[in-house]
Order: sequence, then structure tokens, then C-alpha cells
Amino acid sequence: MSKLSHMDAEGRVAMVDTSAKETTVRRAVASARVLMSAETVAAVRTHRTPKGDPLETARLAGIMAAKRTADLIPLCHPLPLTHIEVRAEVVDAGVYIEAEAATRAETGVEMEALTAAAVAALTVYDMCKALDKAMTITDVRLERKTGGKSGDYERGKGKGEGGKAKSGR
Repeated sequence: MSKLSHMDAEGRVAMVDTSAKETTVRRAVASARVLMSAETVAAVRTHRTPKGDPLETARLAGIMAAKRTADLIPLCHPLPLTHIEVRAEVVDAGVYIEAEAATRAETGVEMEALTAAAVAALTVYDMCKALDKAMTITDVRLERKTGGKSGDYERGKGKGEGGKAKSGR
């Protein structure tokens, strides 16, 4: 395992100094799932939830959250995001969310994509909780990233279904 990048020589947490890093185009995609009852899935499909359309609300919440990541995660750098897209799809078990973020910067956008996916999933829960308090948010994870010194990463193919991770260039 490599040295933790957010620890100084004395073992204290510290923000990484990115001033010597190269500015490159960086992109990351993260996903999340909201598992719910068949009745709740049917309500989401037909937009018959007490608060309105959970997918569109979740999409907007995810975009807003990505832009606020540095305010939420203590050691994240504020990034000039060039693109944020959040997609939410009803599947048999609930809602599948995918969030994509991009920047041209000295550090990656994985945390922005992950934050967008997580907040979008929380928003689906909020929009549907009157129907199903037993919903489960699961599988919040990085699917792929490009750019930067650590190289490219891609989880297995499919909608976040298993598979081996590939890292390096």
C-alpha cells in the first residue's frame, strides 16, 4: 500500500499541495443504487410519489452536490468543474444512478462524482420515504476515472455489476 497522501510527516491530516502537479483533463463516473419495494418502483415509474418526480429532483440535487463537494469533504480541493451529468434510471429493484464529473485541473474529480451519486440517492430516498422507509442505498462507488498521474481506472462492465477493476495505463 502506498503512503496516504493526506497525512503530513507528523501523522496529521493535511490538504495535498497540488501546485507542482500538471493541469490535465480529468473525468470520473460514480454510481449508486436505491433498492425499494416493487410498489415503490411502480410509483416512481409513473411519477406517483407524494413529492413529485424523484428522478428529476435527484438529478438536480446530484449536480448541485458535485459543485459543493469541497464544502462537504474537509480535504477536497475546490475544482473548476467543466461538466456534471447525473442520470437516474428506474430498474426492477429500484433506481440506478450514475454521475459524471469533469475538470481541467491538478487533481481528480472522483469525489465530485461520488458526492453527486450519493446525494442523488439520498434525494430519491427523501422523495419516496412516505411510501417505503425500508429503502436501502447501496453500492456508492467509483466506476471509472481518466487523467492524472495515477492513470485510468475502470470497474467491470455493466451497470456496476461485479467484474475486475483495471488500473494503470
